[in-house]
Amino acid sequence: MTYSYYPGCTLKTKAKDLDFYGRECARALGVELEEIEEWQCCGAVYPVVRDEIATKLSAVRALMAARDEGRELLTLCSACHHVLTRVNHDMLTDPDVRAKANNYLKPQVPYAGETKVVHYLQMLRDEVGFDVLAKAVKNPLKGRKIGAYYGCLLLRPSKVMAFDDPEDPRIIEDFIKALGATPVVYAMRNECCGGYVTLKSEEQSRENVQRIIKNARNHGAEELITACPLCMYNLRKFGDGGMRIEYITELLYEALGLGSVQEPGTGADAGTPADAVCGAGLKS
Repeated sequence: MTYSYYPGCTLKTKAKDLDFYGRECARALGVELEEIEEWQCCGAVYPVVRDEIATKLSAVRALMAARDEGRELLTLCSACHHVLTRVNHDMLTDPDVRAKANNYLKPQVPYAGETKVVHYLQMLRDEVGFDVLAKAVKNPLKGRKIGAYYGCLLLRPSKVMAFDDPEDPRIIEDFIKALGATPVVYAMRNECCGGYVTLKSEEQSRENVQRIIKNARNHGAEELITACPLCMYNLRKFGDGGMRIEYITELLYEALGLGSVQEPGTGADAGTPADAVCGAGLKS
């Protein structure tokens, strides 16, 4: 299976770990990720004002590029996935947004939401299959108690994102189980880490993160995994240092026996909160 791949800015800068290990694991599983040429920043934040069209255009360009290749569009970053999915929904369901975006871009074939946006986890579940993934594991992570941290962006708004049950998600727990580890279900796995609030109030984000980690630890988690660079930034910056935190792709790389994962420090725990979601304006 070949997907058009949208890495996004942060995966080229502060979250290179999420990207590198994701590509390597996809290749090992027989999935080809064909990076879109000349992609632009998705905007990092979905514009909630209905008549804000200009900031949606780069997302529409990526969606059109995948459509023109006849492929689904795969993402890894939670923020990119959120923006691309919601803009695609706008182009599919809102004639006004669709008309204005197409008037700006003037594509040969107007875009009307034809592309299917797929998250890496959905690809593992629906294309590879968690049962097949479990058989591909060379280094089962037995004895490790791992909590999934979903955050906000993958799950909400639930009717548009259609990723999982927003109140009781299971996809990352099933992923953990396929790798041979023990998934730890805890109440705050889908609560906000503080997100961009950290730009204004580090204290608020610190409080959120410490509550999340305490809740996970109280339920037996010894480590957490996430797919969101901003969540990673906040969890590592405001955590107590006693909880190991990794990207989903780092865990997968280890379980597939592809090599050892580097120590934290080259990913989104460096830089600023803005870096953690929008690491660069354009692809370099």
